[in-house]
Formats: sequence, structure tokens, C-alpha cells
Amino acid sequence: MDAETAQDIRLLTRAAGGDRTAFADLFERHASLVLGVLVSLVRDRAAAEELLQDTFLQAWNEAERYRAVRGTPRGWLVMMARSRAIDLLRSQGARMKREVAVGSELLGDGTVGPVGTGEIEADERRRAVLAALQGLPVEQRQCIELAFYAGLSHRQVADRLEQPLGTVKSRILLGMRRLKEALAP
Repeated sequence: MDAETAQDIRLLTRAAGGDRTAFADLFERHASLVLGVLVSLVRDRAAAEELLQDTFLQAWNEAERYRAVRGTPRGWLVMMARSRAIDLLRSQGARMKREVAVGSELLGDGTVGPVGTGEIEADERRRAVLAALQGLPVEQRQCIELAFYAGLSHRQVADRLEQPLGTVKSRILLGMRRLKEALAP
């Protein structure tokens, strides 16, 4: 365990005991990373900042549940943030589907009004990501899909695929690098 992780664990342990100063230090150490992850996922700075607050509030409330054997505090915070972002994106998608359905009913003829450019761009991004995923080796694609679309931890992916944890982590890392290259502008 490196010194940074050891320090984070000490801060989180103190925060679990109610030490607000330790928690503030933990926030200072990781807020920019977590915010960066959130912005990259939700593509909306204001929403990402709100999710950042929610993530750290959850971390404060659940600090005593952290277990070092499951990962680093940094990884724990990122996974909480990622879960919150996925929940937000899913709820936005469901809301959009309801709005389209209501719009279709209001028009009466089964047609739907014009779609905003934001939705078109999101659809194009989805298609590009799916195409890039299809270009990955099957083993890498399976690991990435289970981790990011099914929301499983690396350990859960390893268990489901009956593969060593290190193998799963390597496949995800290599797959993400290939996706980054494939999706680069």
C-alpha cells in the first residue's frame, strides 16, 4: 500500500468517527478527481457539481462501511460517483422516453415533434461507442460491458466470468485504452 492510500484510509477512518476536519482533508484530496469523472460522464458541469456534493455526503454517511480489502478510498469515492451519475443518466433517459410518448399522444397521428440537437448528438455518441465496443476483442468487451453497463465491480466481473481479478482489470484497462483511441477526435 502506498503512502497516499494509507493517508486516505486514516482520514476515512477518522471521518467514520465523526472527524469533520479529516473528512474535509479527504474532500480536498479527491474532489477534483471525482468532479472530473462526473463531468466526463454527465457532460454537464452543474449536474456534476451537484452529484459531487451528493457523493461526498454519501461518503460521510457511509464512511464506517468502507473496507480497505475492497479497494482504495479513492476508488470507493469514484465508484460512488459513477453510480450516482449512471442513476442520473438513467432517470434522464426514462424522462425523455415519457416526454416523447406524451408528445406522440398529443400530436395524435403517431408522429413526434422535432428532436433537439442534444438528443441527436447523444445518439451519435452512443452509436460511436457501440461501434468501438464491437471492435474490441470479446474478452475485453465482456469485461467492460459488465463493469460499466451492468454496474458490476471488478471483483463481481471476475466472479461472473470465472476469471482472476488481475485478468479482468487488465482487460478493462486495455479495452478502455482501445476505446479512447477509437473515439478520439
